[in-house]
Amino acid sequence: MSIFEELESEVRSYSRGWPVVFDRAQGSRLYSEDGKAYLDFFAGAGALNYGHNNPHLKKALIDYIQRDGVTHALDMYTVAKRDFLETFREKILAPRELDYKIVFPGPGGANAVEAALKLARKVTGKESVINFTNAFHGMTLGALSVTGNSMKRGAAGIPLVHATPMPYDKYFDGAMPDFMYFEKLLEDSGSGLNEPAAVIVEGVQGEGGINAARLEWLKGLDDLCKRHGILLILDDVQMGCGRTGPFFSFEDAGISPDIVCLSKSIGGYGLPMALTLIKPELDVWEPGEHNGTFRGISPAFVTATEALRVYWSDDELEKSTKAKGERIASTFKDLVESYPEANLVAKGRGLARGLEFGSGELAGAVCKAAFERGLLMETSGPDGEVMKLLPPLTLTDEELSEGLAIITESVAAVLK
Repeated sequence: MSIFEELESEVRSYSRGWPVVFDRAQGSRLYSEDGKAYLDFFAGAGALNYGHNNPHLKKALIDYIQRDGVTHALDMYTVAKRDFLETFREKILAPRELDYKIVFPGPGGANAVEAALKLARKVTGKESVINFTNAFHGMTLGALSVTGNSMKRGAAGIPLVHATPMPYDKYFDGAMPDFMYFEKLLEDSGSGLNEPAAVIVEGVQGEGGINAARLEWLKGLDDLCKRHGILLILDDVQMGCGRTGPFFSFEDAGISPDIVCLSKSIGGYGLPMALTLIKPELDVWEPGEHNGTFRGISPAFVTATEALRVYWSDDELEKSTKAKGERIASTFKDLVESYPEANLVAKGRGLARGLEFGSGELAGAVCKAAFERGLLMETSGPDGEVMKLLPPLTLTDEELSEGLAIITESVAAVLK
């Protein structure tokens, strides 16, 4: 591994917790170059909802490449893009009665967020954006301005302005009615709060510690935004594409945000792709006003289209995700009860689950113990205090049982 340490920047992170060289991957497993198998409960930080090298998606991709399908096309019209747009409308938008136009903002989640912020300010003529405590929206400057983590914000090196944080759901542990603080500031001409262009929120905060907003809280936020003429941006980069059960994390709340950000698993195969969905009346862009070289990576269109056809033609994946999520919740409940002195907290929704420890040191130690037993998972939260699970949605019941057994052993090894 010396070549990585000699040439790769010190900014690398995941490789420090998993110090092996990986060579192959299939389904829910990664294999090191010496052949050891690791059960993957991280799934590319949510970019591999359908697993590694999914055979359905791989065949579609190989067929496309072998026929010399267009790989790079900027925002030109291609067969691959047309197939994706038609399939996305048929499988996702139409069944949910959602009316969005699609911006292809670039290859990653931060691109989707930057486009959303830029458009909200253009539409409204206002500068300020409301974000939430413990939010994470990306590493570029605009996305960092609405991100909560002080370490990530500090790396910007310049003031991050035109954004104001508000308390996320349960931030005050029920000591304050929902949105009382936010709405009071909006209505008080002496509060000093600039009238916002938009509010940006995650249905479940992934990097922030697997904080799952109550559905009624999301509905209340939507109502508040409508009353005050504020655009609602829903960042579903990590929690979209079925991670919480439904395709979108906000579906069960019965809302339709003004702007939705998607990336990670929208490409299906782990290929770079991002979408910014916008209500038609917000489509005020001038041609080329928001631009980028990698807005149309056709192989990602191909695998995205196949993923929608295979997994979103019915509700089987949604049902499976919710059921497996409940199995994790049950195991976490048992762990909480088994170690009362540790004050563990089980968190999450669907197959985005977390177990909160008293410190980042403990959570990290559990993840290290799990790695030694052949399971990959990471930490999240402001101090890394949450053990985070983001397994592929396609993992088998047997793989889930195997992973939960390793987690139980690892928690015991650290806490006992």
